[in-house]
Amino acid sequence: MRIATFNILHGRSLTDDRVDLDRFADAVRTLDADVLALQEVDRDQPRSHGADLTSVAAEAMGAVDHRFVATMHGLPELWTAATGEEQPESSAYGIALLSRFPVAKWKVLALPSPHQRVPVTFPGRTRPVLVKDEARTALAALVVTERGPVAVVGTHLTFVPDWNVAQLRHIVKATRDMTRPFVLMGDLNLAGGEPSRHSGLRPLVTAATFPLTEPAEQLDHILVDGDVRTTEPGRSHNLGMSDHRALTVGIELGRTETPSDGRPRSGTRTPARVEAGAARSA
Repeated sequence: MRIATFNILHGRSLTDDRVDLDRFADAVRTLDADVLALQEVDRDQPRSHGADLTSVAAEAMGAVDHRFVATMHGLPELWTAATGEEQPESSAYGIALLSRFPVAKWKVLALPSPHQRVPVTFPGRTRPVLVKDEARTALAALVVTERGPVAVVGTHLTFVPDWNVAQLRHIVKATRDMTRPFVLMGDLNLAGGEPSRHSGLRPLVTAATFPLTEPAEQLDHILVDGDVRTTEPGRSHNLGMSDHRALTVGIELGRTETPSDGRPRSGTRTPARVEAGAARSA
């Protein structure tokens, strides 16, 4: 199976400053991902033609299960933190997880965030700027493949230093009892080997993803725990939209175990093959 993560910048291209839904759908199709994590996803926003970008992506990739989780609702200039109770027709922005395999269980994790403005020094500036970050969330899914279940978490961590590390560690702690193999992917706003060092998870891809045209650092990551083997090299993709490159890798799942003592580890037993319906084999 192939897994992928992509910060889509609500489908906008930096070349023409437009959101083209056909271009977005083509980009998703090009990734040919069986499980896809998306960040900076719009739903019912005028800037993206009022589209549900998660549904557009789901149709393009042939997903049998998908979910969008709002982190903010309302229009960009009037955004407020989402409550998790937004109605389908309400304007929202957040993250999404899509799968060609059935999902047996979903779980939403609210991440710790600063409650007030914090100083951040941006590249090219000598003095810090006070910023108030958006709410941050992680979305977990128990994906049922013909090789057995795999836990997948998609997220978009804050750019605020130290808080992104705290959010990553929160995810690791909150998912310790989830099935292994385990995959965590998304825009982590942490460069290079930092996510692996702070999480204890194993990176599957080393490739620069930001900025788009001449990427100099890797902010997007695919991390795993448990028996996961790569079947094709991981790489980043310039899809002609967003300010990030997408990240993909081919994997094969091994043995599965649900930790009973809360400690992540690879399994010692072979699961029965599970019927995945119309989804294709891992």
